[in-house]
Amino acid sequence: MKKTYYRYFPTGVGLFLLSFVLASLAMTTTNVTTDQLALVDLRDKITSDLHQILAKNWTLATSVCDWRGVTCGSHHYRVIALNISKLGLTGTIPPQLGNLSFLVSLDMSWNNFQGELPHELTHLRRLRVLNLTANKLGGSIPSWVGSLQKLHYFSLENNSFASSIPPSISNMSNHIRHFISAFTTPPTPAITTFAAASGWSTLI
Repeated sequence: MKKTYYRYFPTGVGLFLLSFVLASLAMTTTNVTTDQLALVDLRDKITSDLHQILAKNWTLATSVCDWRGVTCGSHHYRVIALNISKLGLTGTIPPQLGNLSFLVSLDMSWNNFQGELPHELTHLRRLRVLNLTANKLGGSIPSWVGSLQKLHYFSLENNSFASSIPPSISNMSNHIRHFISAFTTPPTPAITTFAAASGWSTLI
């Protein structure tokens, strides 16, 4: 008669492994949910979506990683890139967007976003690309922009910011290739000199 052998994990080890797996699954679910809720907050701040792209596509019935313009990492399934450029969107940028802590690239260019940049975007420590070209953003360029040390591309061209550059921007990475004019009025000689001394190209 063929004997059947069973292998048992010690109770303590088995419980530890089970707890570890469950905790990992819970953490992944929580993080994905955090990203999803941040994007839902953005969707809810859209006052005009002419083609109903976000209204129809960004729904809780599908994974956030399948949403239009969203790219997730292949290992942790966190949102690493958001590209909703040229969708004809009108609205404001919610502070919850700063909860996308794995975000590397943010492109919201060529829309009609209004208001000021929320301070919570300082939480995007991994951000390398920030493109807000051709919107209607206003107020002053916030000093916290200088804290985004990993930025390689930064564009605020064709917005309605006040003509001033915060000194903290000099803290930004030397690898930045473009600091593009975001002003509604011609920059003063001091601004032009500041940009040139920092090694940025200023396109007016």
